[in-house]
Amino acid sequence: MGPPVPQYKNRILAALPKAEIDRLRPHLSPVTLKLRAQLLDGRADYAYFLEAGLASVVLTLDNGATVEVGVIGIDGVVGLPVLLGAQRMPGQTFVQVEASGFRIPAQRLKAEFDRPGQLRAHIQKFLLANLIQSAQNAACNRLHTISERLARWILTCHDRVQSDRMPLTHEFLGQMLGAPRTTVTLAAGMLHHAGLIDYSRGHVTIRKRQELESAACECYRTV
Repeated sequence: MGPPVPQYKNRILAALPKAEIDRLRPHLSPVTLKLRAQLLDGRADYAYFLEAGLASVVLTLDNGATVEVGVIGIDGVVGLPVLLGAQRMPGQTFVQVEASGFRIPAQRLKAEFDRPGQLRAHIQKFLLANLIQSAQNAACNRLHTISERLARWILTCHDRVQSDRMPLTHEFLGQMLGAPRTTVTLAAGMLHHAGLIDYSRGHVTIRKRQELESAACECYRTV
């Protein structure tokens, strides 16, 4: 008998039929990714399927201000630009919560993506979800309160990290919301006093998930 077939936690890999995963498996290298490890910086030599942890897509403006425009966890793949034929993309993608998963040469993944099959279908669904999220974020950042937006982002991270206790620092939350630390502290304090979360020493613990969903803006449910 051969070695046991890995049971993938990444939702794209887990959804692939045997024939497609068999073509990918020899090129998937297990990786452990430390906090702040840079995965993409304008270009992509590798793509990553995360099995745990969280990657953050961040844009930096000319004045040095940063804002997060997306998060990737077990739901998708880091490396969409190369799959779409782009050689370079603005922004950086780095590890925001220590992660593990699989690395694959980006061009090898693109070759499989270019073949008709379930990999292409699932990545296209993930791409559509990212487009919807980006559009909803634009409306959300313009129209909703800081506490509603914070509740939405905590839930977004919770869905991908799948742990009630998450290492989310003031810096990370500020990037997510495009807001100064004092504003983030105020919003986190409001959710804490309502009994929805605990927030201390750079960690957020969800206490009442259902109530937190009610406190979040409609954008969370839409996405």
